Amino acid sequence: QVQLVESGGGLVQPGGSLRLSCIASGFSLDLYAIGWFRQVPGNEREGVSCINNINGSTYYLDTVKGRFTISRDTLKNTVYLEMNKVKPEDAGVYFCATDRWCTIQSGALRPGPYFHTWGPGTRVTVSS
Repeated sequence: QVQLVESGGGLVQPGGSLRLSCIASGFSLDLYAIGWFRQVPGNEREGVSCINNINGSTYYLDTVKGRFTISRDTLKNTVYLEMNKVKPEDAGVYFCATDRWCTIQSGALRPGPYFHTWGPGTRVTVSS
């Protein structure tokens, strides 16, 4: 069964850390660029981070640079988003997406021509 499932969300205090996971089954994530996007009600979907499969290059939204890290574990067929020094504005539903490459337009991560989301995402709540 071909699946891509997000996990790792939850409640975190400001300044805390979370690690989100994007776990694939039935196909290899190494064939795709993987992007993390977040959705907040009333706001447009926002591209947070992306990792290309060919050269491993990465993209980060300016507001998360230096705090978030995206990485791949080929053996586990998983892409992670390590979130550190979390801020209230980081809250939202995070979901991962496959694409042919990380598509950057006007400095922002956008869905590319092969963009595909798979699951409902994982919710991150930031509160003290």
